[in-house]
Amino acid sequence: MSHAHRHTPADHHASRRRLLVALVLTAGYAVVEACGGIWAGSLALLADAGHMVTDAAALGLALFAQLISIRPASAQHSYGYARAEILGALINSLLMLAMVGWIVFEAIGRLMHPLAVNGLGVTGIAVIGLGINMLSAWLLAGDSHNMNSRAALLHVLGDMLGSVAAVVAGILVWLTHWSPLDTFAAILIALLILRSTWLLVLQSSHMLMEGVPRHVDLSAVGTALASQAGVESVHDLHVWHLGSREIALSAHLVITDASHWPRLLATVQSMLSKQFGIDHVTLQPAWNTPPPRGKVIPLAEQAPSPDPHSEA
Repeated sequence: MSHAHRHTPADHHASRRRLLVALVLTAGYAVVEACGGIWAGSLALLADAGHMVTDAAALGLALFAQLISIRPASAQHSYGYARAEILGALINSLLMLAMVGWIVFEAIGRLMHPLAVNGLGVTGIAVIGLGINMLSAWLLAGDSHNMNSRAALLHVLGDMLGSVAAVVAGILVWLTHWSPLDTFAAILIALLILRSTWLLVLQSSHMLMEGVPRHVDLSAVGTALASQAGVESVHDLHVWHLGSREIALSAHLVITDASHWPRLLATVQSMLSKQFGIDHVTLQPAWNTPPPRGKVIPLAEQAPSPDPHSEA
């Protein structure tokens, strides 16, 4: 069978290199930004630093999941390890939700008891963080076909918006000397994180629950199968994700002639790959065979019962 999405070892190596560079940049500056947030008294910077920490965790998990997912199938894992990407994306999402909860909790405390904020310091640190995020996003954009890289990219893009919010808050606090603006910026960052994270939770959990891929219309697949010449009906049709890029299908087909099955199977496989991008196909045929002309040979002949009167 042909596969529409093949990736060479060189592609995987380049992807891992991009993830590693983005991880080092993000983790390194998260420490700088956290120290700067403590120094400047800025919750927006601390929130952005926390976001960068979860970005680094996302990148680390994406790198680990990618290394696991390319391992070949084994006797214990006959499908391979492609779902490690999906599991990594879900873990990333849950970490992000925990971070949102911490930011909101801290923001409430800051609104009740405002602290002085160094607006100029916040602005300078946030501008550098924005540059780091832009570089990381550029690296990850070249690997957006990978679900974990896409999840990490969403983290970085959200952090980029958070850095913009921190820059604006720093400038406004510097000009107005009103520190609650920094807290409002932190809440805005939390909302940005929440939206992208919740979408990723829904996507990854849908895949882990073996839901039909979002871009696949199950009824359209069934109609396409049933419309093939030689197919009488389709039942027990299932379509699900094996990994973030590979889709599997299984179905029972009732066909008119068993002798046509090899040709029909090749036709159906080609159609599913071209029209729906489904390459991992398992089909079970069934048919009603008419009796052959002439004498019908029974499956098992019973031996004639002995005649008690044959021996006298």
